[in-house]
Amino acid sequence: MNGNRRDLLRDAAIEVLAAAGGRGLTHRAVDAAAAVPLGTAKNYYPTRDALLRAAAERCAEQYHRLTAELAAAGAGPVDREGLVALLAGLLRNVAGPGRPRMLAYLELQNEAARRSELTAVLDQIAAADFTGFEQAQRMAGLPVTPQRAATVTLALHAAIPHLLTGGPGTLTHAGLDDLDRFVRDLLDVVYPP
Repeated sequence: MNGNRRDLLRDAAIEVLAAAGGRGLTHRAVDAAAAVPLGTAKNYYPTRDALLRAAAERCAEQYHRLTAELAAAGAGPVDREGLVALLAGLLRNVAGPGRPRMLAYLELQNEAARRSELTAVLDQIAAADFTGFEQAQRMAGLPVTPQRAATVTLALHAAIPHLLTGGPGTLTHAGLDDLDRFVRDLLDVVYPP
C-alpha cells in the first residue's frame, strides 16, 4: 500500500507542477490533488525538496517506461520518412496528451538550476534523449555524426516551450504550425538530401 500511496503522491505532485508551477507545489496542494487527508504528503516527503525530488524521480520512471514500451513495440524508423513520423509524433504528444508531463518536467528543470540534486535525476532523461534520438537517426539510414545527432535533439528540445505556450504567431514563424514540415526541414538542414 505504501508504494501505491507514494506513486499517488508523486503523480499528484506532477499534476500540481503542471497546473500551478513550481510556486504552487506545496504539501497541501499535493494532498488535495491526490485526494488524501491533509498531512499525508508531508508524512511521506517531509520537505519541499523531498517532494521535488520525488516528482523528478517519477518523471524519470515515466520516461523510461515510455521508451521501453516504444522499444518493445519495435518502434523505430526504417527510413527518413519514418523518422519524420516518429519525431513529429513525439512533438504532437508534447502539445497534446503529454502536455502536463512536459510542463511539470520544465518546472523541475527550472528548480534544478538551483538544486543540483534534481539535476542528477533529470540528467538521466536528457542523456537518454540524446542517445535515443541518435539511434533513431542511425536506424533511418542517415549519415549520423555525434554533432549532427545532437543538433537534431537540441532543435527538438528547443521547440518544446513554444509548443507548450502555443502562441500562433510564434508557431507560424518557427514553422511549428506544421510539425511534419518542421521535422523534414530540420532533417534537410542537418542531413541535406
